[in-house]
Amino acid sequence: MEIKSDIQIAQENVMEPITEIAKRAGVDDKYIELYGNYKAKVDYRILKDKKDEPNGKLILVTAITPTPAGEGKTTTTVGLGDGLRKIGKNSVLALREPSLGPVFGVKGGAAGGGYAQVVPMEDINLHFTGDFHAIGAANNLLAAMLDNHIYQGNKLRIDPTRITWRRCVDMNDRQLRFVVDGLGGRTNGRPREDGYDITVASEIMAVLCLASDIRDLKERLARIIVAYNVDGEPVTCGDLKAQGAMAALLKDALKPNLVQTLEGTPAFVHGGPFANIAHGCNSVTATKVALKLGDYVVTEAGFGADLGAEKFLDIKCRLAGLKPDAVVIVATVRALKMHGGMNKKDLNHENLEALEKGLPNLLQHVENITRVYKLPAVVAINAFPTDTKAELDLVEKKCRELGVNVALSEVWAKGGEGGVALAEEVVRLCEQPNDFSYSYDLNQPIKAKLEDIAKKIYHADGVDLVGKAPKQAEELEKLGFGNLPICVAKTQYSFSDNPALLGAPKGFRITVRNLKVSAGAGFIVALTGDVMTMPGLPPVPAAEKIDVDEDGKITGLF
Repeated sequence: MEIKSDIQIAQENVMEPITEIAKRAGVDDKYIELYGNYKAKVDYRILKDKKDEPNGKLILVTAITPTPAGEGKTTTTVGLGDGLRKIGKNSVLALREPSLGPVFGVKGGAAGGGYAQVVPMEDINLHFTGDFHAIGAANNLLAAMLDNHIYQGNKLRIDPTRITWRRCVDMNDRQLRFVVDGLGGRTNGRPREDGYDITVASEIMAVLCLASDIRDLKERLARIIVAYNVDGEPVTCGDLKAQGAMAALLKDALKPNLVQTLEGTPAFVHGGPFANIAHGCNSVTATKVALKLGDYVVTEAGFGADLGAEKFLDIKCRLAGLKPDAVVIVATVRALKMHGGMNKKDLNHENLEALEKGLPNLLQHVENITRVYKLPAVVAINAFPTDTKAELDLVEKKCRELGVNVALSEVWAKGGEGGVALAEEVVRLCEQPNDFSYSYDLNQPIKAKLEDIAKKIYHADGVDLVGKAPKQAEELEKLGFGNLPICVAKTQYSFSDNPALLGAPKGFRITVRNLKVSAGAGFIVALTGDVMTMPGLPPVPAAEKIDVDEDGKITGLF
């Protein structure tokens, strides 16, 4: 039997007009702005009109620490949404938009997989509705206005050696991590060391994902710190009077995007910060709109639960006043065997010893969700044909010892029908009371909050602030930012800040080398280990396999 690629499955699917999906979701025509037949923006003012209506249940999908074997978090999220509809529940999805960096780099696509996808898959993975381009343009307008202010006389007395704002581009391009610009004489600017971030790591992305409306957006933009003056005082976007023009560029990007799954489940796909170098969640607006429209809202957070889920719970839920009703932790037997030291080429063979060694990674994520955040959880095993009964039984046994059920997810092959068992368990969990708690208290010093995250979530022995970080922590607290939540930038491949430490390592410490405030977003970013805010391409980029024919049909996109 032919195994079809994700893009083949998506292209063979007959989509419904987006106006029909909007009706299914309960969105009146007056809120819809069409982007062709299958995509639409939804005016966020729908929230004001529905403010007195009850919210649905909020379900977070997260995962174990990722490996090259794959986990299928987005696929499971989409399949769960379809599965809930299969059992008669009114479900809506709230997902992130893919970045062009991974699309052309290591993944080739990020809209789910198999028969659990959001469509139009090609559009979502490429330019979509232009949100990321608008974010990049706003980011770089601020950079241009900052450098122009210095060139035109520098009335704000900006210290050119303390400029913190970087330009961005939505592409993996290691050549741009560190650059020298402003060369060529006085009329071409002032020479200085500079650099680029990938667009998803821009504070503008975080601001867009956390803003509630245009007024809130402008207020957040105005608070962004771009540099420090010669007296060490912050210089903001508001000081440069850039927030109005930036908001003009972002006014449409602020509106959530409505699309559909292969089975016609409404899906909001909006915002796309990475969870390893940013807060890793879709927009608050999209989530809140979905909660007004669906009885069950399924959302995801990036990478493993130590990154995406931690930031979803400690940052997004805290800042937006959200409370999850259940958490799904996605794992594969294959990935767990890799955590147990098994080579990727051998994963098709049963190996209970490697699985037993790798299981602590899953169990640590489960304990974090149930005992630190005190939320009900289910483990979703993303099924592969090579999984054996003995392997699946071992995973189920270990999870039951922690009081957590396991549901086999077959959504890649069967779509919503393969997610029914998971959907039924999620509905059961949503009816349970929970005592949702955060992993740290905001009113602690910065170092103490970092210690809480490191010890409770990563299970590290502690945190070491090195280089400039101790002084930065002191300065940020003096400036009044000490009570903000922490957004840790860390490798996604390990609980530690060393990507080589797989499984559930012990006896390590987290090294924080840089602290900076994202005053507009409302959190402090802590860069750990060797994590970069501008990724690079792999030896064989996914872009090499992507093509388009004379009829405009795209191939190779996963």
